[in-house]
Amino acid sequence: MTLSDRSVLRAWAVSLVLATTAVAGAVAQSAPALQVTTLDGKRFDLAQHRGRWVVVNWWATWCVPCIKELPEISSFIQQHRGRVVAIGLAFEDSERADVVGFLQRRPVGFPVAQVDPAEPPSGLRAPLGLPNTVVIGPDGRIVREFLGPVTAKDLQAVLDR
Repeated sequence: MTLSDRSVLRAWAVSLVLATTAVAGAVAQSAPALQVTTLDGKRFDLAQHRGRWVVVNWWATWCVPCIKELPEISSFIQQHRGRVVAIGLAFEDSERADVVGFLQRRPVGFPVAQVDPAEPPSGLRAPLGLPNTVVIGPDGRIVREFLGPVTAKDLQAVLDR
């Protein structure tokens, strides 16, 4: 299977999941754990961000809806600096240099870690499809999960509850 075939297969699988899966509602699940090393070599530990909202965005360089939502999420985070932080999780098995190159062409205003789909980080459920955004409240609990593209308006509605 060629790289192009894999990309098409992935895009098809994501589309199928998005077409058949409803967006998760507010459930206030227990506090997840997430510890990853970002592409710039820093450690991101979800527990260190208690008291602030945290947006966890699962995405991939080959995911068109992901690419479209990244600038809006980045802008939202910048507008809410101090109150909201974010971590991007590049959920793909490509070379690290490819993800870094992608982010150099399309910079975001929050840290990004590359996550191997075969070994996702423990403590936070791997997404069923991409893009996938999890909003964690200041108490550390999952407040809302979005499967599919998210907008600044969607994120603001969660914060305004």
